[in-house]
Amino acid sequence: MLTLYDYLPSGNGYKVRLLLSQLRVPFRLLEKDILKGETRTPEFRAINPDGRIPAVVFDDGRRLAQSDAILFYFAEGTPLLPADRFGRAEALQWMFFEQYSHEPQIAVARFWIHSLGKRREWADRLQEKWQKGYQALDAMERHLDDRKFFVGERYSIADIALYAYTHVAEEGDFDLGRYPRIRAWLDRVASQPGHVLITQSEFD
Repeated sequence: MLTLYDYLPSGNGYKVRLLLSQLRVPFRLLEKDILKGETRTPEFRAINPDGRIPAVVFDDGRRLAQSDAILFYFAEGTPLLPADRFGRAEALQWMFFEQYSHEPQIAVARFWIHSLGKRREWADRLQEKWQKGYQALDAMERHLDDRKFFVGERYSIADIALYAYTHVAEEGDFDLGRYPRIRAWLDRVASQPGHVLITQSEFD
């Protein structure tokens, strides 16, 4: 059986759990507590030299890390990855946006506040995260002006990648109340078959 190394509060790990659940792919979950340094051990670095979750190990011993690469692998040949060349590039465009412009701001602010409790101590550092995070949310809101989903008007791994940290952005003190299109999109994603919560370790 596929083995997924994960940390339940992580949005990056959640992306993979959500996709596997929606595709009904069985997996064994092994949690690694990043706050205790459990991904920095020699044993885990043998699985992922970068020392980060998520990572998957296949039955034949092959290993794959980086959440969006894992999404791309498992979505291949399914409706969750566009079949046409341009649509696939669009999906990758938004997944790169998520990792470059979105996750470093929204996920980090959430981690500092929600996991480390550093809102007051790191207030100055958070100002930059909030500013750039709102820029990313603004771009998403504009894109959703006349769209239901991010690529090709159908649910895809681009939505999964962006949903993971956007739906918990308020845990990083981002106000989603100013983004009606994003909030409607979040509801559409949450209504997809096979949806699981970020705290849910496996599908039913």
